[in-house]
Amino acid sequence: MNRTVLRRMLREPSGLLGLVLLVLVLLVALAGPYIAPNSPTDTLGTVGAPPGGGFALGTDYLGRDVLSRLLNGGRSVIFIGLTATILAYIIGVIAGLYAGYRSGIRDTVTMRSVDVILAFPPLLILLLLVGGFRQHVWVLVVGVVIVQTPGIARITRTATLSVSKTSYVEAAQTRGDSTRTIWRKDIIPNIQAVLLADFGIRFAVSIVLIASMNYLGLGLAPPASDWGLMMSENQSIISLNPMAVLGPAIMLALLTVSINLIADAYLRAISGGQDNIVKRLRRAPRTPAGLPLEPAPVPGEGSLT
Repeated sequence: MNRTVLRRMLREPSGLLGLVLLVLVLLVALAGPYIAPNSPTDTLGTVGAPPGGGFALGTDYLGRDVLSRLLNGGRSVIFIGLTATILAYIIGVIAGLYAGYRSGIRDTVTMRSVDVILAFPPLLILLLLVGGFRQHVWVLVVGVVIVQTPGIARITRTATLSVSKTSYVEAAQTRGDSTRTIWRKDIIPNIQAVLLADFGIRFAVSIVLIASMNYLGLGLAPPASDWGLMMSENQSIISLNPMAVLGPAIMLALLTVSINLIADAYLRAISGGQDNIVKRLRRAPRTPAGLPLEPAPVPGEGSLT
């Protein structure tokens, strides 16, 4: 992401708001364990006590400090979600590049294999994995990677198809550049804007999936501090201390909303960049037939020329 796109994003009210909310949530998640007033696993008060009496958010279903557990519960959500999304992108982008660049029978085989996974509901795949293996953080990561990879592969393939037929890619092929070089220098720079915009949405989806599994009791095991797990554990005492459920729910909502706001602002920012490309095309030199000469790719502005 270049500085021009970043400035456009920050001029968007939604982009600025999303960035502020994201920084706030990240501060709570990363610095929370160091400023938590109590241990997240110690029983310190009566069960389901409302806020007050030395507990800013009350106590949970075992009498533990809700605020301390809330401050300790964000790292797992962000770590698992980010790790799973990055791994899914590595696999999905390679598959999409291979299918979109090679086309033909290789494209068909690759994408039909992806479609098999898309035929199953995401939660069903996660439930099957958790049911077949013991509860562990890496089971969640693998499950989210399997669920997210097909969509990433399809988006990458579509973007790659539009770039792989351009004259500068054909020129690189004529020069004898290797496939890896063409991907790195000619294709990825021209589809990276699409991938970055999609990454934010995929990250938010990963967080929702992981929180859903933890809420169902099929993710991290107690006494782990996790926002999704906290909502599941404390639903029986919601009438006694609503903050035991509302606190982690609000944090999850702020995290997903901030990511979506930033993704929307980024899309509008790169759309502005594409409008500038159109303006340059109108001013571009013309051939004798009156058609504009094809411009060189403009990396970093979201061009898919």
